[in-house]
Amino acid sequence: MNSKTKIMKTIILIFIVSISAFAKAQTNSTLDTIYANDTKNVALFFPEPIRQGITGSDNFVFTYNREKEQYFGLLQAKPGQESNLLVINRNGSIFSYIVRYKKQLSKLNYFIPLSNSIGNEKPLAIDSIQAETSEKSIDNRTYYHHKFCSYLLNRNQRIGRIKKRNEGIVLSVENIVFDKEELYFVILIENNSTLDYDLNFLNLSIETRQKGKKKSLQRLYQEPIYKHSLPSKIVEGKLIRFVYVLPKFSLSDDRRAILELNEKNGERNIELKISHRYINNPN
Repeated sequence: MNSKTKIMKTIILIFIVSISAFAKAQTNSTLDTIYANDTKNVALFFPEPIRQGITGSDNFVFTYNREKEQYFGLLQAKPGQESNLLVINRNGSIFSYIVRYKKQLSKLNYFIPLSNSIGNEKPLAIDSIQAETSEKSIDNRTYYHHKFCSYLLNRNQRIGRIKKRNEGIVLSVENIVFDKEELYFVILIENNSTLDYDLNFLNLSIETRQKGKKKSLQRLYQEPIYKHSLPSKIVEGKLIRFVYVLPKFSLSDDRRAILELNEKNGERNIELKISHRYINNPN
């Protein structure tokens, strides 16, 4: 067997594997449904810029920048039968969804991970897929965290009154949101004093209250997966909002979360106690 024949057989094998994987994905997976209407824009954020987007019916319109590739597109719908949406990213990843009209929408933004892709329009070499999988998954996860945190900071939603102050410094938790097995803490630090506040650290821990005659407290530090827009300084008269992302956890009634704010070279420190009720019932 000559070298050309071997190369052709290898190419054919890779092509068959890619087509089989694509067909298997279509057969075994149920397509997610995205709802839209004619009064609001539903935004879809993809892991790669959109190269092409097609709807199966005229009562659905998917708009995206056709001149300069961008990561998001907007979906609108008129009353009528359900249809489908097919989107192809710049790297050839294919995404397919059922789209339906719904008068009242409970979700206006969809952050779509690469794992939702049903396949790729180009046959990919198996070794390239294996080499890039881990790096791509990390990059896509960071991208998702960044986009979702930005979305939460622009969202006017509160979980309750969780606030404490010390000498003009106010620490509060505005929102706690559950998404994809993770908790997002939207945090605000406000400096109402006449001095800048230099942040030394901001830690979140779980505190266990031991019952009995000899009461004691034990704290276990929780390492954030991602920190979004964490400041190093809060200038006098200013406020800063940022987000901590942690793996999902729940608390029994004898435990609570503690947010500990510590000032660098100063004593304006704050410990904010967060009840298990807020942790166990996020937005």
